[in-house]
Amino acid sequence: MKQLIISLLLLLFLPLNAVAGEKQKVALPKTFRYRLTLKDKADSPYTIHHPEKFLSQKSIERRRRMGIAVDEYDLPISPKYIEAIKRTGAHVFNHSKWNNTVQVEVHDSLMESQLHALPFVTDVMLVYASPDSVSLNDASKRTEEIIADTVETADYYGKAQAQIEQLHLEALHAKGYRGQGMTIAVIDGGFYNADVIPAFKDTKILGVRNFARPDSDTFAEHSHGMMVLSCIAPDMPYRLVGTAPEASFYLLQSEDTWFEYRGEEDNWCAALEYADSLGVDIVTSSLGYTHFDTPDATLEYEWLDGHHELNSRSASLAASRGILLCNSAGNEGSRTWKKIGFPADAHNILAVGAVNADGVNAAFSSIGYSADRRIKPDVMARGEDTYMLDTNGTVTMNNGTSFSCPIMAGAVTCLYQAFPEHRPVDIMNAVRQSGNNYQHPDEVFGNGIPDMLKAYHILGGD
Repeated sequence: MKQLIISLLLLLFLPLNAVAGEKQKVALPKTFRYRLTLKDKADSPYTIHHPEKFLSQKSIERRRRMGIAVDEYDLPISPKYIEAIKRTGAHVFNHSKWNNTVQVEVHDSLMESQLHALPFVTDVMLVYASPDSVSLNDASKRTEEIIADTVETADYYGKAQAQIEQLHLEALHAKGYRGQGMTIAVIDGGFYNADVIPAFKDTKILGVRNFARPDSDTFAEHSHGMMVLSCIAPDMPYRLVGTAPEASFYLLQSEDTWFEYRGEEDNWCAALEYADSLGVDIVTSSLGYTHFDTPDATLEYEWLDGHHELNSRSASLAASRGILLCNSAGNEGSRTWKKIGFPADAHNILAVGAVNADGVNAAFSSIGYSADRRIKPDVMARGEDTYMLDTNGTVTMNNGTSFSCPIMAGAVTCLYQAFPEHRPVDIMNAVRQSGNNYQHPDEVFGNGIPDMLKAYHILGGD
């Protein structure tokens, strides 16, 4: 199944929206979503010579700073095609200009043939069929859960001290690189209570968007994204300090926690492209796809080549847009699949596995290689007995590559801050080269645990 790469403990004990309360069963209207692949971007008013028409100034500036040209991938989907799709009666749910695909929503599966008949459509794939009903938890009293946590430790980073020191990140923080001026997009499932937890009071959240259920409040959804954010953003000395506490954030929900379907890949791609359009520097994604609830939507090992799956193709393009992407390797190490998921197989990203406090790989951490024999995972960070925030605002401990990934993303953000003129591939290569397994990389540890100070020196830092 597709996974929120989440702790096994969370899966056992947290309800759907990570909040106590009676579940209410809600009937859903029958809805289908299809992924339309388009043949080209013809009849478009947009050109690569005027990127200001479809990219933010910050996104354009990021490309200019790195010497990256705007190209055909950046061009929006043809508006004429979009209008023709709408005239069929289909609702455009989201789209991916990098893949030239459109996800549409209809209430009658017989419309599939009408969509197939559009002259500019080359393929139609069913990616979502709504269940008859879902069970929802009452989140109306979520703010009442907050507890004033004042427990302090003797260590500056609080409970996170060991997971910071494992990466030698405190050395970059001491040099003043704590994420200031950098923007991170967190693509995840939901950010339950992130708007009311005191530890996030000073976190610079620039925007929030829900790509899975646009009309829903992502702060009342699943807690997974909030916990991911809490590995990076808190700045509570002697209680909990994250890996990039001075960074700014966009919180983007791509996962629909009702059930698992292939259209979530489309949501993820839309979120990534939105992050690009905003000009973010780093994307952290603790999501992975291996299986879905519908039996006809199966994925294969041989597709782990960085190009086969929709979201893997988008992830492989991120660095060429100037974005450094970190993605969880997955929690399949002790399960039947065992391998990394999609899009951890992508090219030019950091797929992050999990180790414990002693640097030993966590049994659940997914292994490589990719199908084309590239080193995966790329690097490792603390993902077993990791410290983060709970939904009530207190410091808690959990497991998963979901958490090693944002820890690494925040660390890489601080390194990137020190070398803003470098391209993502340069930063990622330095991180890999600083790993304690770089001389003998394998399918379990990849390049190992990076030393961020060593990566800083590799890039030319004093």
